[in-house]
Amino acid sequence: MGDVAVGARSGQGGEEHRGRPAESADRAADRAVPSGSDARAAEGGGMSDDRTKAGDQGPGDPPAQPKQPRSFWKELPILIGIALVLALLIKTFLVQAFSIPSDSMQNTLQQGDRVLVDKLTPWFGSEPERGEVVVFHDPDNWLAGEPTPDPNPLQKVLSWIGLMPSAEEKDLIKRVVGLGGDTVECKGTGPLTVNGMALNEPYVYPGNTPCSQDDQGGQFKVKVPEGHIWVMGDHRQNSRDSRYNQADKNHGMVPVDKVVGRAVVIAWPINRWNNLPVPDTFDQPGLGTSSSAAAVSVAPQGLALVGAVPLVLRRRRRNGAGEG
Repeated sequence: MGDVAVGARSGQGGEEHRGRPAESADRAADRAVPSGSDARAAEGGGMSDDRTKAGDQGPGDPPAQPKQPRSFWKELPILIGIALVLALLIKTFLVQAFSIPSDSMQNTLQQGDRVLVDKLTPWFGSEPERGEVVVFHDPDNWLAGEPTPDPNPLQKVLSWIGLMPSAEEKDLIKRVVGLGGDTVECKGTGPLTVNGMALNEPYVYPGNTPCSQDDQGGQFKVKVPEGHIWVMGDHRQNSRDSRYNQADKNHGMVPVDKVVGRAVVIAWPINRWNNLPVPDTFDQPGLGTSSSAAAVSVAPQGLALVGAVPLVLRRRRRNGAGEG
């Protein structure tokens, strides 16, 4: 009987001994079971990260559809709008086209020529120089009595955005002869003198004399005040310029702030394509030409070009990366 009792106790103790490790193992397993997304990530390996990187597209998902480009007709209004805005900005700040309405600048410019006027350099403080052909607003009713065309609405709109020559009929175009501080004089038939230096003017219309012999302003001696310019047409006997407006409030002078810009190129008609350089006679020693001022008038264009190059290169690199 003693052996039986001992065996029973030993069996009961063995069962208790065997039950404790199992219970501990279950508890450890409960603690080791991953929760929620961890379990799914564990089952799928690195699939969760791969889907995130690939736009939530798994192996069983259908392939992503490429984004459909807009149709040409939907993009056309946007392109037209961008073109119009660019044209307006160019016309306002860079270059504007003007039509020559008269013969006062023959033979340098003919009636009907279209010229491109540089409007950029005045924004950088550059002022007109002797010999330049400039466009300026009517300083004091110089165009009184002149016929003015009546453009149609379409021409007005195209002119306003710069796609056609300016329809503004209150602008004139002449050659700068004197700057602020200069003394300009005409005696007899010429030559025209600036600060006592005679000008050789091959651009004067053939058959004209540099100075006009009349009592209406053709004979003069004036000192140009600071902030003003004295202008004359190349067709000397057919130009109502500073000489014949000395009775106005500016005594024939043109305020610098009335200058729109310098005419640099004859753009139309094609057979008259040409630039409009400053004649050599205005570079003669003793005339008072300032080389530093001339450099200022050129510098902004160079700066604009230098500033544009990095933008172009950056865009090319970006496009190249996109294609790659």
